[in-house]
Amino acid sequence: MVQDGGSAGSGTVAAVLPIPSVSVCLPVYNGERFLAETIRSVLDQTYRDFELVVLDNGSTDQSGSIARSFADPRVRIERNRETLPQADNWNRVVELARGPLIKVVCADDLLHPRCLELQVAPMDSDPGLAVVAARRHMIDEQSRVIVPRRGLKGLIGVHTGVEVARRVVRSGSNPIGESNNVLFRRDDFFTVGGWKTDRANVMDIDLWLRLLQLGDFLGLPETLAAFRISSDSISSHSDEELYTQQRMLIEEIGDSPYFQVRGIDLAVGRALAPAGRARRRALYTLSKVASRGNGA
Repeated sequence: MVQDGGSAGSGTVAAVLPIPSVSVCLPVYNGERFLAETIRSVLDQTYRDFELVVLDNGSTDQSGSIARSFADPRVRIERNRETLPQADNWNRVVELARGPLIKVVCADDLLHPRCLELQVAPMDSDPGLAVVAARRHMIDEQSRVIVPRRGLKGLIGVHTGVEVARRVVRSGSNPIGESNNVLFRRDDFFTVGGWKTDRANVMDIDLWLRLLQLGDFLGLPETLAAFRISSDSISSHSDEELYTQQRMLIEEIGDSPYFQVRGIDLAVGRALAPAGRARRRALYTLSKVASRGNGA
């Protein structure tokens, strides 16, 4: 049974089905191009005790119809009456979720079939973990891997929030990754205030660091997700804002009494930030070149 609800708490499925262990949240706005592939990657998980909450943010394309075409009882579809800003929409999709563990997947990204299996187990066995992350592939618009096994340099294994913050600052970027390769706890999400509306370009790393004030971090060596580099993505059009907000966040972390970031960490992070920006630009250029070559 697939539900198309109009507002939070408006549907009947949540009242009938048992609470799942995990909620995979999929916010979508005019994402018809890749949405079916993304949904299939979620439904193909080896771990089965989850719900998929698709929140249509007032799309004007076929996103809603594509989501409704999946006749799977784990799929629940909601639709906003009006289009919300990204952070507000992402907060709402977590509010709609019923599971104690949360994964947010963008409408053009992919999950490896064992992603939930390998991330849920350590969260269930260790209540002291606040965030579990895995490496991810960078893929192009044809779902080809352009950069394999990216992320978590120096972060494999269990680390405290202080250790992770120092690594983040030294990297000058986001070594943890985006929402699709991360699993976190719903209660923790609301405790720290969710996605921040004034940090649209660093929403992910900003949230991870706030969550890590509540518990530890586990970095898995496996590659369990794929982040799509496409010409339509928000990140491809906001390089300057992203760079500015990343540098502001690094300075904020450096000033935090909780994280105890050292002067050497800040110095290295400031020096490496331009290199991180250059790598990001190179990724988008590589994806564009690959896409043009495919269409030639």
